[in-house]
Amino acid sequence: MKKDPKVGTGKKPKGSGRRLYTDENPKDTVNIRFATVADAQATARKVKRINKPFARKIQILTVMEQRAKVSGKTKQAQIAKKAKEDIRAKHKTKKGKT
Repeated sequence: MKKDPKVGTGKKPKGSGRRLYTDENPKDTVNIRFATVADAQATARKVKRINKPFARKIQILTVMEQRAKVSGKTKQAQIAKKAKEDIRAKHKTKKGKT
């Protein structure tokens, strides 16, 4: 089996058992925490203020919402959904100004 690349395309090496892409820059990775309601609120706040594209913010919150739902944590899922709506509303007003 080939050795994992230090840097590369972000795709998994051929023949590798890994399912997810390699993280080229782990420093800008957003930790998704939703074990408690406070964790979920902190994650939502962080996602709202980070400097990432609109689509990426929605992706992060969607992952949090889906994982929370599957874990049976409906309150945390609602927090993620509300944060997505807030980001969408802000994005829409920004687009309308130009």
